[in-house]
Amino acid sequence: MGKVLIIGAGGVGTVVAHKVAQNPDVFTEIVLASRTKSKCDTIAKAIDCNRIKTAQVDADNVEELVKLFNEHKPDIVINVALPYQDLTIMDACLACGVNYLDTANYEPVDEAKFEYKWQWAYQERFKDAGLTAILGCGFDPGVSGVYTAYAAKHYFKEMQYLDIVDCNAGDHGKAFATNFNPEINIREVTQKGKYYENGKWIYTEPHEIHKALTYPNIGPKESYVIYHEELESLVKNYPTLKRARFWMTFGQEYLTHLRVIQNIGMARIDPIIYNGMEIVPIQFLKAVLPNPGELGENYVGETSIGCRIKGIGKDGKEMTYYVYNNCSHHAAYLETGAQGVSYTTGVPAMIGAMMFLKGLWKKPGVFNVEEFDPDPFMEQLNKQGLPWHEVFNEDLEV
Repeated sequence: MGKVLIIGAGGVGTVVAHKVAQNPDVFTEIVLASRTKSKCDTIAKAIDCNRIKTAQVDADNVEELVKLFNEHKPDIVINVALPYQDLTIMDACLACGVNYLDTANYEPVDEAKFEYKWQWAYQERFKDAGLTAILGCGFDPGVSGVYTAYAAKHYFKEMQYLDIVDCNAGDHGKAFATNFNPEINIREVTQKGKYYENGKWIYTEPHEIHKALTYPNIGPKESYVIYHEELESLVKNYPTLKRARFWMTFGQEYLTHLRVIQNIGMARIDPIIYNGMEIVPIQFLKAVLPNPGELGENYVGETSIGCRIKGIGKDGKEMTYYVYNNCSHHAAYLETGAQGVSYTTGVPAMIGAMMFLKGLWKKPGVFNVEEFDPDPFMEQLNKQGLPWHEVFNEDLEV
């Protein structure tokens, strides 16, 4: 049906490669590229699929990307590299007439700022080129937006309160490790909190708002309001929302490590001079922390991510709705060699590309996932390893 080019060979790239290889009726040709080609070769060997070609590319370099795209001529690029590289990859897609999908919005290297404005600015260029760009197609952002669109389509006349709840109740046995790129992860969870209420954004200190929320099959876990990028697009696309928040669980030991890292300056993203060399502290820290892609083998427990929504139902009565997925770290590892956080991001990225190649999510311009029909995506979640569950009209803890 189509040719896909995956950029990124970390934990998420590993899962994406496994999942596209499992769907040969859709992905007839596969190219896996990264700054380090040997990582791609290792993944391809583990999958044992002769349809996977590998390549080396510096995703910061538009010329290298253009050369790669022109050589392989993919129908769509799945970008699971770093968020700093979104714009260079989008530029190369425009130059070569290639469609685009990512899992995280662009952020500048020198500022931990999550906004879609940089990518939304590409709307007319992609539209004029007749190309599709699908933004934020991981789990959150990604499935969280599809869940919301599904609720709006099938159950709600007016969605008023949205709480995205993200719990990782897994244990990898390490004193401190991040579940995806440490640099991105630490930047994300140490910034100020932000949520939407009554038409404006409310800012909080990091981890200021927290409470214990109960997660299915897991139980109560202390959950913290942080800012997450899908809130920006969801409140834009669903103007009836009176409040939208994002909650994430953190253990006390994790937060203690995080505070120490910040207090001693290791979370800094500005360069310093050390022994006559310029280094960025958080990038050095990344080099010494455990590799997220190698946490899977001893990871136990599961994740639970979902949307808790309150509002007016199609029948005009007040209703609540909770849709979620629980994912086992061990099951994810047995299938793909990666842990559950990588799995829950990589599977939806593959499904988004599948939606495009099937012509179901294909229209010129730049779009967030909730702007497409959620039904075929929701159907594939059940088939591809992320089954979802619904709870109606129970008292939602938020």
